[in-house]
Amino acid sequence: MGLAIVFGLFVLGLAVGAPVAFAVGLAAVGGFLYEGLPLFVAFQRILSGISVFSLLAIPFFIFAGELMLHGGISQRLVRLASAAVGRVRGGLGVVNVTSSMLFGGISGSAVADTSALGSILIPVMKEKGYDADYAVNVTVTSSVAGVVIPPSHNMILYAVAAGGGLSITKLFMAGIVPGILMCVLLALAAYVVAVKRGYQGERFPGWSSLVISFFSALPGLLTAVIIVGGVLSGILTVTESGAFGAIYAIIVTGLAYRELHWSAFKVAVYQSVRTTALVMILVGCASAFSYLLALYDVPTLLIEALVGISDNPLIILLMLNLILLALGMIMDMAALILICTPIFLPIAAQFGMDPIQFGIMMMMNLGLGLCTPPVGACLFVGSVVGKIKIEQTVRTIWPFYLALFAALMLVTYVPALSMALPNWLG
Repeated sequence: MGLAIVFGLFVLGLAVGAPVAFAVGLAAVGGFLYEGLPLFVAFQRILSGISVFSLLAIPFFIFAGELMLHGGISQRLVRLASAAVGRVRGGLGVVNVTSSMLFGGISGSAVADTSALGSILIPVMKEKGYDADYAVNVTVTSSVAGVVIPPSHNMILYAVAAGGGLSITKLFMAGIVPGILMCVLLALAAYVVAVKRGYQGERFPGWSSLVISFFSALPGLLTAVIIVGGVLSGILTVTESGAFGAIYAIIVTGLAYRELHWSAFKVAVYQSVRTTALVMILVGCASAFSYLLALYDVPTLLIEALVGISDNPLIILLMLNLILLALGMIMDMAALILICTPIFLPIAAQFGMDPIQFGIMMMMNLGLGLCTPPVGACLFVGSVVGKIKIEQTVRTIWPFYLALFAALMLVTYVPALSMALPNWLG
């Protein structure tokens, strides 16, 4: 009965339009009251949830991403990608995917990727004769790379939700190959659709232009090297790397590129503070919610239910993927990471999946949810930038969905794709 009340209040909160964090908090408080537990225990759980040192890295990552979004880095990455791969048939589609891989690996945000690169590439693609739906489809789906390729603040949330015992460094390493795999398959899908529609490639600008574009983009690319390299080398903690990355982003965008004006800086600060506050409220409420899930032994109940359907690990992992995909279509990514990790991670571990691999699988599932209706944030942003109805976008996006789903299945059933680099790291 208590479990029904908790989930009933959660669904009720979502149904009346309350923010996800408040819906989670309402459900948690309702559960504590039903069980007769003192409310100060709930507040203790909320405070303990946000009193985690590694969470300090999140505002730095978010701030660095916002600075790059407003500081001219994305334009230079697009020029570099265009010079390198623009001559391929339907080249701007491949350029779009390559730019997302580069920018996503710096900003760590799919929505920032869609907004920054979409505002640059979608109008250019339409001007060059590409259909609006194709331009939006490529931009939206390739932005998922931002939640997988390090650095990604969502991986920090996952590490915290998993109990705090996972190495964020290994999670970062684990996302490199799957992220590149996703982009390769998306580039292939973009090429196939481009050939089918008769799109042509761009003229190769010459090696000198490629070299100039590379050195122009290099200061921005070094942001990711500083953040990820500092963590992998052991010289810096994740939080310290995030802080250095934010400082370096200010230097690059403000002094080197001279495109971060005061008004843009204020917007970056405002958006960073707002996003960080929302994330921290959600983390605290989800901590209290997770306490109740453990109290009701929800993972064990789910394991028993799934085993009642099949005891084949391949089938169980497929069902986990389908559940996460369905949830990703209707809920925010950060909320799902914090709510679903305590529930599904024990199930995946029970059937032999490493927590690091499961984390990457979850990122890919929920990232795909950002591109799907009815609440896909990237889908909405891309459609607005492309000035096209969501219905038109979804009607032709299936080749790109299939590419992402193929990458997801490979990562799910071939552990080496996500585990080889972390295992090499030791």
